[in-house]
Amino acid sequence: MLYTAFIFGLISSFHCIGMCGPIAMMLPVDRNSPAKKASQILTYHLGRLTAYGTIGLIFGLVGKGFFMAGIQQNLSIFIGVAMISVILIPEKIFSKYNFSKPIFRLISKVKSTLGSQFKNKSYKSLFTIGLLNGILPCGMVYVALFGAIAMQSESLGVLYMVLFGLGTVPMMSSVIYINSFLTIPIRNRIQKIIPYVAILIGILFILRGLGLGIPYVSPSNMSLFVQENPNCH
Repeated sequence: MLYTAFIFGLISSFHCIGMCGPIAMMLPVDRNSPAKKASQILTYHLGRLTAYGTIGLIFGLVGKGFFMAGIQQNLSIFIGVAMISVILIPEKIFSKYNFSKPIFRLISKVKSTLGSQFKNKSYKSLFTIGLLNGILPCGMVYVALFGAIAMQSESLGVLYMVLFGLGTVPMMSSVIYINSFLTIPIRNRIQKIIPYVAILIGILFILRGLGLGIPYVSPSNMSLFVQENPNCH
């Protein structure tokens, strides 16, 4: 299922243009030295990937806990349903509940710190900008985290989120170099694809949990468990 992380990141990057694009375009990079500019952009992305990997580690540990409890198949089905529900349920229903209220002050502090880093052109500041950018609330990251939980391992959770982040790198880098390379109508059309991709990934997680015996997509129930003795016929 790791390949879905990169694909989802690649598609989600069109959503990132609208949400995080302004941050990328404001990066204090050197406009006169292409080589230095490239290294600065790489440093910014490294900060984002570090944030995604750290979050993936936390949620991977959560998934590992479920795996150790022996409910990994049900968890995969639940996560698939959750992914699809997040896409299908109207946003106005979620807006009725202020889930972020307990951490509102933390988010405000992150934004304040992020703003102060733009005044400095050092690599440390660029890394910090990427790091803080990576932990800002984002619906696409939330969906990706469902996948990190389903990986059932802290290392795979990290890898899932890093691959998701890598998928966003090409488009986010392009935004920095060419601020207006995509017109608003084209962005809107591409954004319409994102829900379908998220739903498809959700379906894959559901199939994985059902254990239908489909190679690579839905392994049989027997192959999902580690046993002391091989299952031979």
